[in-house]
Amino acid sequence: MKKILIMVAVVILSACNSNEPKVELMQSGSDSTKIADVTYPYEIMYSSKFEIADPKYGKMILDLWKDWDNGDLSAHKDNFADSLEMHTADGSIMSGMRDSVLAIAQGSRNTLASAVSRVHSVTALKSIDKDDNWALVWGMETDTDKKGKVDSFYLQETWRFNKADKIDRLYQFRQNSPPAKK
Repeated sequence: MKKILIMVAVVILSACNSNEPKVELMQSGSDSTKIADVTYPYEIMYSSKFEIADPKYGKMILDLWKDWDNGDLSAHKDNFADSLEMHTADGSIMSGMRDSVLAIAQGSRNTLASAVSRVHSVTALKSIDKDDNWALVWGMETDTDKKGKVDSFYLQETWRFNKADKIDRLYQFRQNSPPAKK
């Protein structure tokens, strides 16, 4: 028993004397704000301090998803900043003035006969230390090209909003869905 207590004391003291940087995380609560020290094993390049943001940001992105499904990206083009950058799942980066970037995206959508999206989850986050709002969407899309070929895949998209609440950046990740079991 003594050996166990000594080992526990050594572990606790070692943790207290760690030279690793501490990161404060804020969690909003209804009656108080709780702060906890967390040590991460990697340097955080952007931020690790997020809180839930206004759900309007998630709705704005889902409106865009619906525009994609409907085949008309111009319906909510005013949700975009004058210049934007889109990192798409195929590794392409579209960067430039809104109308030019949206024209490229519309050209891509025009190659499809149909697109059907299903949303698994949507959330809006605010980076406390960077003062940026983001919307994250997880879902699945099934596309049918003009020749009738069907392709289904999972999507994860991270959208950033500028200070004027306009979309200025997208990061998109894709995973092909497994073939249907026979």
